[in-house]
Amino acid sequence: MIRKAVIPAAGFGTRLLPASKSQPKEMLPIVDTPTIQYVVEEAVAAGITDILMIIGKGKRAIEEHFYRNFELELELEEKGKIKELEKLKRISDLANIHFVWQKELNGLGDAISYARDHVGNEPFAVLLGDTLVRSTSGESVTKQMIDVYERYHESVVALEEVEHDKVSRYGVMDGKVIDKNVYLVNSFVEKPDPKDAPSNLVIAGRYVLSPEIFDCIDKTVPGKNNEIQLTDAMRLLLEERAMYGLHFDGRRYDLGNRLDFIKTNIEFALMRDDLKDGLSAFIKELALEMV
Repeated sequence: MIRKAVIPAAGFGTRLLPASKSQPKEMLPIVDTPTIQYVVEEAVAAGITDILMIIGKGKRAIEEHFYRNFELELELEEKGKIKELEKLKRISDLANIHFVWQKELNGLGDAISYARDHVGNEPFAVLLGDTLVRSTSGESVTKQMIDVYERYHESVVALEEVEHDKVSRYGVMDGKVIDKNVYLVNSFVEKPDPKDAPSNLVIAGRYVLSPEIFDCIDKTVPGKNNEIQLTDAMRLLLEERAMYGLHFDGRRYDLGNRLDFIKTNIEFALMRDDLKDGLSAFIKELALEMV
């Protein structure tokens, strides 16, 4: 069973400045919950019990969020706010969460390399800390991927279908379907011209990797922006091992730009019983005012 996950969360989040200047982009809330808490909850729903977060300068707020705040707990208890107290305690009880600092921002592949000693010789999941994916099947996306790994015992990457004219923004999979929404990967093409793209299935920020990926990262030469790219290391792994892609049941939310961040907040709020009616009425009123 896969019990360990790695969550890279060291990037600056420059596309969300100035909001991300003094707080990590991963701590920006979707409604009332930090983005990274949703990511941790997804991992936990997949049976993950041990999580290593890769953080960097200015990210201490992430550590503090997952540690207990005894003073705040005591205040809530004294004021009889039991429901809020239970929510607060639950955060620190989600999983065994550890932290390591990425010394320099040298790319996703480099960030993953910091997990080598923690992971050891075990397969592990990787969930990007600023990306949300929501399952439509009732089973978390990470759990869907772990199921595929346990079927084939090889690395798995999450795939999302995008409009063909947008493939130049992503790493694109070249492969063939072998079972429903499972693909045998031939290769990955990084940000291709749409006319040259082998498919419109792109990497969606979730991975389940075999420990051999660490040796491949060691062999990977710096690529774009002089960084160690995980996609390049995965290409090396493909020379030695099979790899699979899962076109998962669900949707990815890109929180790296302002418009999608706002859209995600609205969509998540509309899924909540305590907010949907009031928010729906407000949206209708706003639409009428803007006609």
